[in-house]
Amino acid sequence: MEFSIQDLLPNITFKTSRSGGKGGQNVNKVASKAELNFNFEASLVFDSVQKERLKQKLANRMTAEGLIQVISEEERSQYLNKERTLEKLYLHLKNALHVHKTRKATKPKKSSIEKRLRNKQLHAVKKINRKNSGPDS
Repeated sequence: MEFSIQDLLPNITFKTSRSGGKGGQNVNKVASKAELNFNFEASLVFDSVQKERLKQKLANRMTAEGLIQVISEEERSQYLNKERTLEKLYLHLKNALHVHKTRKATKPKKSSIEKRLRNKQLHAVKKINRKNSGPDS
């Protein structure tokens, strides 16, 4: 199921605070750090199976209230940090919901078995020739 950032916005809340890092004196007076909280349980975008998967995969990003939390303070602008948190959230959700294909066990082809045995025999012959053509023979 595909979703967009626009679908997630009704269940997202932002909190801003002062950020450390680059910015000089600007850091001391502007709240540029952005903290995004996403209530995926209340979201209509995901079904119950997907919500359970998100709960398992993103457990380390969850708050005590069960919200997914993403923080950004890399940029000097509050707006850019909010945009970055939205992008990070989208990537986290997409990665958590991705289901890997199960590997199907296959037998090696006859030609690959023959090639392996042929190489093995050549290697053995090479070793035998080394042993027989030593300096004391």
